[in-house]
Amino acid sequence: MKHLVYASSSSVYGANTRMPFSVHHNVDHPVSLYAATKKTNELMAHTYSSLFGVPTTGLRFFTVYGPWGRPDMALFLFTKAIIEGRPIEVFNYGKMRRDFTYIDDIIEGVVRVMGKIPRGDSGWSGKSPDPGTSYAPYRIYNIGNNNPLELLHFIEVLEGALDKQAQMNLLPIQAGDVPETYADVDDLMADVGFKPGTSIEHGVGKFVTWYRHYYQM
Repeated sequence: MKHLVYASSSSVYGANTRMPFSVHHNVDHPVSLYAATKKTNELMAHTYSSLFGVPTTGLRFFTVYGPWGRPDMALFLFTKAIIEGRPIEVFNYGKMRRDFTYIDDIIEGVVRVMGKIPRGDSGWSGKSPDPGTSYAPYRIYNIGNNNPLELLHFIEVLEGALDKQAQMNLLPIQAGDVPETYADVDDLMADVGFKPGTSIEHGVGKFVTWYRHYYQM
């Protein structure tokens, strides 16, 4: 049987402040257009599962980092600026907390979920609908490190890996951003027996080693 596995995002939790974020929480209050598009992906997937019986699984990724990532993301921007002696822009004065998840853990989660074809939940009820499951062959999982860390600590670890101190331009939080993300991965553990666990020290260290080699810096 074919199985559609697609990327969603922790951004769908939007204005939610109940921690940790669970796939069984309502996610109807996005605070960015990006989050709204990811929520829309989940809704369309559910519609296909319901209308055509297509098994679909959405994976909400939490602050993914590591080698071969997007160069416009914070870790790349911070690393390049610190090496070049330029200041980095640190929003919410560095007080944001993120569930930083190393790319190898993301890949492991994706591979495991691919083999877990969802089926309709016979206990699902429209009178008290569970957002994380369905009567249709549809599932949602969080893939996050289950350990939120403050952005300033993330920068400290990066400084240690680079052996160079960052110059920081501390700024207010940006519109459409959220102060904290924190993944509940109980469903992932129960269904595929996996929980991300790469420490920030190990992950950032591996990234810096790759970055210096790839960019010859």
